[in-house]
Amino acid sequence: MSESASNSVPKAGAQTAGARPSTGTQPVNRKPDWLKVQLNTNTNFKYLKQLMKEERLNTVCEEAKCPNIHECWGEHRTATFMILGDTCTRRCRFCAVKTGLPRVLDREEPGRVAESVARMGLSHAVITMVNRDELKDGGAGIMAETVRAIRNRAPNCTTEVLSSDLMGREESIRILAESRPDILSHNVETVPRLTPFVRSRSTYERSLLFLRLCREIDPDAVTKSSIMLGLGETREEVFGVMDDLLAVGVTMMNIGQYLQPSRNHIPVERYWTPDEFAELREVALSKGFSHCEAGPLVRSSYHAGEQYESYRKRVHPLYRDDAVQA
Repeated sequence: MSESASNSVPKAGAQTAGARPSTGTQPVNRKPDWLKVQLNTNTNFKYLKQLMKEERLNTVCEEAKCPNIHECWGEHRTATFMILGDTCTRRCRFCAVKTGLPRVLDREEPGRVAESVARMGLSHAVITMVNRDELKDGGAGIMAETVRAIRNRAPNCTTEVLSSDLMGREESIRILAESRPDILSHNVETVPRLTPFVRSRSTYERSLLFLRLCREIDPDAVTKSSIMLGLGETREEVFGVMDDLLAVGVTMMNIGQYLQPSRNHIPVERYWTPDEFAELREVALSKGFSHCEAGPLVRSSYHAGEQYESYRKRVHPLYRDDAVQA
């Protein structure tokens, strides 16, 4: 489907190309105390690092320099698998994943991911991907096959996919949606005004289109999106993103602090405080989201398994605590 098919998506606000909008402040580089993380290279951490090496797999935890890697690997023994290689065809100004010409597709990757999920004994697996714009389906087929492989190899494990926008092509989105992951996720990343500056070859409207089509193809789908703060957005713009996501059927939202991965990436304009994140979470829930995770260190897959369990207890009567007790 072409981008013009997004006419029925709620208007998200004007986008203007060019220089980053000025907020009247200087970039802030010193991290506040609440962003300090504790290193943890215990047995779990070393086991996962070795497992990924053995299975020749990539994780967004490592490639995107996630600040939670020591907590997730060391304490929770969880990881977010990044498939379709380690090289992205887009060069977003916030992302640490390398950009270039991707390698040939690895058709055996879905099986290796599924085997790793089984060996780790995961109850919830998160699969993300690099952009593969050179592929006709954008990589949807490999991601869908990974979902099916996990279901076959580890039938008790729920799956969450964090997809690219697949260039808004309905046939590609359908391939992914029809694999029926438990959560279909795609990030809008930032507010409409900042999207042209922050994201490469992406549009805010196309992201909304992707999320809307997921729900149209599978009305029972649980859809999720995330936004990072600290790039110069306003509270009102963040509230506007919430409204846009709700309008296309998104039920779960994550809100986190952007951290500059290197000197070559966009600098941080402002660090939002834990109290501000707590307030945003309450606003999101009051607006109608079934679940919202918000905090300085929150990322797309942060505590994803716990999030999904909490979501199921809220929205599905078979999983509610009172139903279990009854």
